[in-house]
Amino acid sequence: MGKIISIANQKGGVGKTTTAINFASMLAKKNKKVLLIDADPQGNATSGVGLNKNCKFSTYDLLINDVQVINVIQKVNIKKLDVCPTNTSLAGAEVELVNAERREIRLKEKLDIARQNYDFIIIDCPPSLGLITINALVASNSVMIPVQCEYFALEGVGELLKTIELVRRYYNRNLIIEGAVLTMYDPRTRLSNQVVQEINKYFGDKVFETVIPRNVRLSEAPSYGMPIVTYDPLSKGSRSYEKLTKEFLKKNNS
Repeated sequence: MGKIISIANQKGGVGKTTTAINFASMLAKKNKKVLLIDADPQGNATSGVGLNKNCKFSTYDLLINDVQVINVIQKVNIKKLDVCPTNTSLAGAEVELVNAERREIRLKEKLDIARQNYDFIIIDCPPSLGLITINALVASNSVMIPVQCEYFALEGVGELLKTIELVRRYYNRNLIIEGAVLTMYDPRTRLSNQVVQEINKYFGDKVFETVIPRNVRLSEAPSYGMPIVTYDPLSKGSRSYEKLTKEFLKKNNS
């Protein structure tokens, strides 16, 4: 049974989608069968792996309609990586879910069927704590939290942790924090180094040792519809995500 990991932080611009795309791609490169689910209505994970957002079925259909994962997944240019794409129609799901039956467990029901076909399922959550994120957390075994090395880095993280605790209490008592990932690190600035210290104090041993640096090639890759491992495998950004993936696999004995 595959492990399901939500990549979540309701604060935008923290490297959440960049982490989801590149972590999923690196896992696939390490010979793991991976499903990346784009659960962010912006659809950046979809375009970031080179898929068209005008797809027949999307993550919206997983949440709202009687469509199974097998009918939504699309293949990409990375062997062993499948993707559930999305588009702006997903934004309407937040409203439609409010009065829906089993509204918090709809994604879980679909993924419980699909997880036997994958080693890992990675969910790119929206930058909010609405019902789509709740569905992702209820379906997941763990949460990875990207935190950018900038001022106000911890703003909103407390709310996310409260939401995780509520999901644990009512729907998914086995949900754990996989770890915090420090992103957009610039070793030249005092601020970046101060934030690293602050995050380590806040999360303790739940912080990944690997730090993701600011990297031009990492920023460019999505505009070409490629993960960094395809766009520039020798870049600092690519090497950092490979190191993060190795650290994760070691922690999970995989």
